Amino acid sequence: MSKGIYVATIEPNSGKSLVVLGLMRMLLGKTAKVGYFRPIIEDTENSEKDNHINTVISFFDIDIDYNHSFAYTRNQVLDLYNKGKSGDVLDGVIKKYKYLEERFDIVLVEGTDFSHENSSLELDINMLISKNLGLPVIIVCQADSKNQKEIVDNVQLAYDAFKEEVDVLSIMTNKVDNTILKELKSKLKERINNGTDITVIPKVRSLASPTIKEIVKTLNGTILFGKDMINNQSENFNVGAMQLRNYLTHLKENTLVITPGDRADIILGALQANISKNYPKVSGIILTGNLIPEDSILKLIEGLSSVVPIITVEDGTFQVTNRIGKIKSKIYAENIDKIETSIATFEKHVNTAKLANDLITFKSDIFTPRMFQYNLLQRALKNKKHIVLPEGYDERVLRASARLIDAHVVDLTLIGDEDKIRERIEKLDIPLNLEDINIVSPQKSPHFNDYVNTFYELRKHKNVNLDMAKDAMSDVSYFATMMIYKGHADGMVSGAVHTTAHTLRPALQFIKTKPGVNIVSSVFFMCLEDRVSIFGDCAINPNPNAEQLAEIAISSAKTAQDFGVEPKVAMLSYSSGASGKGEDVDRVRKATEIVKTLAPHIKIEGPIQYDAAVDMRIGKSKLPDSEVAGQASVLIFPDLNTGNNTYKAVQRETGALAIGPMLQGLNKPVNDLSRGCTADDIYSTVIITAIQAQDL
Repeated sequence: MSKGIYVATIEPNSGKSLVVLGLMRMLLGKTAKVGYFRPIIEDTENSEKDNHINTVISFFDIDIDYNHSFAYTRNQVLDLYNKGKSGDVLDGVIKKYKYLEERFDIVLVEGTDFSHENSSLELDINMLISKNLGLPVIIVCQADSKNQKEIVDNVQLAYDAFKEEVDVLSIMTNKVDNTILKELKSKLKERINNGTDITVIPKVRSLASPTIKEIVKTLNGTILFGKDMINNQSENFNVGAMQLRNYLTHLKENTLVITPGDRADIILGALQANISKNYPKVSGIILTGNLIPEDSILKLIEGLSSVVPIITVEDGTFQVTNRIGKIKSKIYAENIDKIETSIATFEKHVNTAKLANDLITFKSDIFTPRMFQYNLLQRALKNKKHIVLPEGYDERVLRASARLIDAHVVDLTLIGDEDKIRERIEKLDIPLNLEDINIVSPQKSPHFNDYVNTFYELRKHKNVNLDMAKDAMSDVSYFATMMIYKGHADGMVSGAVHTTAHTLRPALQFIKTKPGVNIVSSVFFMCLEDRVSIFGDCAINPNPNAEQLAEIAISSAKTAQDFGVEPKVAMLSYSSGASGKGEDVDRVRKATEIVKTLAPHIKIEGPIQYDAAVDMRIGKSKLPDSEVAGQASVLIFPDLNTGNNTYKAVQRETGALAIGPMLQGLNKPVNDLSRGCTADDIYSTVIITAIQAQDL
């Protein structure tokens, strides 16, 4: 079952609130622990609460602190976007949502209202949020004041916009004229005929009618009488400008009477009509022109047993009438009638049994880089580890260190002279407080002599003497690796300045490989737009034989599993299936068979071409019976040349984030960086290294 559901629209006044209220009642019928979340809310004045949140939380008595029920206000989002920090918006939304996901069985997420001009930005944000949360979407459209072709085209537009990015669970078209319900539903099913649930909901007059409370707020009016009936709904409104005997014939059910404040005849006549069995109910009276009835009239009204709300406003009758006609009614917490009407309407017209079943059986294949990175951060935070960074003078290392310390995700040691490091961060204006990290200069370390002697004992059989050991321990890579060996650090990340060989040599000399592991290999976490793939080996082994390829595949599948990616392994070659011949493809075929023998639980396909491995259409055409083709998550390249060039091509051409390389097979985590890495790359690699250290 999905842990959440996202309600979205592409236009204002869609009636999304009706759907949210109905869904909440439906979900509470399935489980008691239902959460509610709005990623982005409108800015409010005087610390007022968001109306949507207040309505849902109060009516359903949901145990959520208000500040946990949203992530940002609209202006906060625009400010971050203008500063080029759009990624921070997603990170903040994911963090807030995940907090609720842990507390509740399911979370109902409501998107923005499209009540402002920049609707294209809102559409993008809503799609990005629902995609990065991995939630199925219910799209709400509205049919008010549109012909059937316009309605169908609008629904198609909404569906096309979302289906490319997310899973659309249902499309609900709201505010439909009762006379075309069946015909419209049929046309929508003809247009979108792929099995997506189609629902049409009729326009409910009472829901579209503003309450006196909404009218007072819009007109900035003052309530003279009838405050206890402020939630009366005004289904009709008209102006009392003619003589009373003629005006009474124009009254309809729940009419709002608009009249100048000096028309005592209209005021008293409307009040009397309201309590008369022979006339419709009056919802309220608006007195225009800032005119208050005379004291004698006010005294008469005060003595009546029942008085509808009487409001005085400053504007003239014509202006007031126009403004009332433009009010778009909303549902709010105190208006219980509208809330219950919304829920009843939803339950009558929505197949809740099917919708609930679709939600229960839903499983998303989308796993975005933002969600992957969030999960990594949370895992690292659960068991804080100590990571050493030998390249303490590099700007990228220092900037990554500042972020890591700010996130409190790891303890850090930088290798280098403290004065030089301090000089660097001051010159580069890096917000890194050196009191929060450990700085070690190898030859000044109290452990230096112990490290020298340890290295000597470990390597004397290789003709290493004490002088050679001392020289080795003066090297930052050797010193940092020895910190791990001695238990003074949990892992190391290097390579921003040094070569791969320089980074790995000490690890291979005395960290060594895990029992049963014959080869150290590497993987990159390729964070593509809608998924995370594991690429291996792209950094270590130039020309692995079949046995080595098999071991790389098994190690990479385990890495995928450890980091929350379901392993579906593709053994890449220039041929798919049994069609290809030649030494290279035979080597891949043999490696595949070895994996099937040694690790039969792994889903694996090989040999297979890259396009057949990642594209479902091509995969099914070439290997129709494969459970990996078209959906591979772990891609094993036949050699270093292919792997290294492919990961760089994918990274550059798609803008994918490549995290790694992460080394597999060592007793302690040591990870190499590309010399072209960014501070973001270092940040992510340190977190991965910390997670590796947790499992040792």
